[in-house]
Amino acid sequence: MLRLTELKLPLDHPADALRNAVLSRLAIPPDDLLSLATARRGYDARRRSRISLVYAVDVALRDEAASLAHHAADPRVRRTPDTSYRPPVTAAPKRFLPKRPVVIGTGPCGLLAGLTLAQLGFNPLILERGKPVRERTGDTWGLWRRGSLDPESNVQFGEGGAGTFSDGKLYSGIKDPRHLGRRLLQAFVEAGAPEDILTASKPHIGTFRLVTVVEGLRAKIQALGGEYRFSARVEDIQLDRHRQIRGLTLAGGEQIEADAVILAIGHSARDSFAMLHRRGVRIEAKPFSIGARIEHPQALIDRARFGAFAGHKQLGPADYKLVHHAANGRSVYSFCMCPGGRVVAATSEPGCVATNGMSQYSRAEFNANAGIVVGLTPRDCATDYAADHGAEGDPLAGIGFQRHWERRAFDAGGAAYAAPAQLVGDLLAGRASVQLGEVAPSYQPGIKPADLAACLPGFAIEAIRQALGRFAHDIPGFAMHDAVLTGVETRTSSPIRIVRGTDGQSLNTQGLFPAGEGAGYAGGILSAGVDGIRIAEAVACRLLGIPLAERMTRAPGAVAYG
Repeated sequence: MLRLTELKLPLDHPADALRNAVLSRLAIPPDDLLSLATARRGYDARRRSRISLVYAVDVALRDEAASLAHHAADPRVRRTPDTSYRPPVTAAPKRFLPKRPVVIGTGPCGLLAGLTLAQLGFNPLILERGKPVRERTGDTWGLWRRGSLDPESNVQFGEGGAGTFSDGKLYSGIKDPRHLGRRLLQAFVEAGAPEDILTASKPHIGTFRLVTVVEGLRAKIQALGGEYRFSARVEDIQLDRHRQIRGLTLAGGEQIEADAVILAIGHSARDSFAMLHRRGVRIEAKPFSIGARIEHPQALIDRARFGAFAGHKQLGPADYKLVHHAANGRSVYSFCMCPGGRVVAATSEPGCVATNGMSQYSRAEFNANAGIVVGLTPRDCATDYAADHGAEGDPLAGIGFQRHWERRAFDAGGAAYAAPAQLVGDLLAGRASVQLGEVAPSYQPGIKPADLAACLPGFAIEAIRQALGRFAHDIPGFAMHDAVLTGVETRTSSPIRIVRGTDGQSLNTQGLFPAGEGAGYAGGILSAGVDGIRIAEAVACRLLGIPLAERMTRAPGAVAYG
């Protein structure tokens, strides 16, 4: 088959327009086109007066070789890529494995690692510190509705991971030459996700549908021989004198023998990071970001992005992606933009407030929201916020930095898990907000008008003020007086990296395989799931003594995770 890309059609094109566009592109008679299937569908809104749908299609032709040769100079006509999955282990293990591999965590990384190991015949044991996803959902709503936090069952911890309570974006900028992202999407569809995620240019699934998918993946893993253990927080690791992992200790004291452990614990497992650091596992500080979550009427964003086409059924709610380099040297950018969504309480620690964004598959709520965050370096967090009493060079200093501002936000919000909020107009004027305006904030269990300068570093406030003015040039109305900023957004990514070698194992602890967002090798559902597949392959190869063909470290300066 051939893949044709960049086929542009009007929003309201007739049903046969796509077929006619293919015939025109290839300059072939209708009888030569045997079949046509949509591979990708998106839109181009760079010109609001002429928004178009953009397709990539796979076609079968009578003479594909001739068409390919005729269009050899056209990069928009190529062979359809082979996206089939080819694991490094093609059959179940032939020899007896006395200790099955263990996966810690059931976020996207842990789920795809567990699924891959189960499909390869390794019968993984999957440990999750939190509860099954539906029980966890009830606990999470307990915080949102009643201000009651369960530190082991919340937005961050429990089956499905932090991505369960998000917009459910299923796209990423990672390099993916093996099409593992496609494998993740197919696994999600088999577990109950809508099939349109296979063709949408920016697929998303939303919270409620993610719950169904997470349960479907669990059922499949269990049917293949995997075992789940919930409320099973790992409190310690057992190492021999050669720093080979030999087992795990759970919070209740239970010992589990293990010599191959995938660590997919997510970016908020601060107690686990501290335990690993005490045990001498190689950890380094990494950059992350801090800021607040902004809300506008979704209709304002739609008009700014789509003009007269705002509300068109082919477009849905508009999103945005914004970046500004401030005069103080800081980068400010929009993070995890949620069209038609809500701002949610995302803390996992008592006495702290942290925000995130969430939306359903329909994206039908009144407000648009996004994190407006400022980039940090490990130096910003060093000494003053170091987790180990300000120790110089502490790789956990970023955790102390996050916790410091989350506690400040908790106090500013009234010390009951309400969040401090400020009108954009007041932030730009340098004054505290005392009342709200046109935009009703969606954060639950509630907000308290405040001055976010008390909850964020001065350099961040300065950079955000400047960025808001710049963003208003790109999206008219972005700096409207009554837009609401709710603080604080601290969990943008992990503040640490658990360093791994080319074989996927911890650089100094054999048998420990750090993976996903918490280990510093992913950012978002898709990239975390892809890393889960790759790390499961690394475990399988190690257990069977097969060389791992794929390098698992990050090349210097590489953009792609892994």
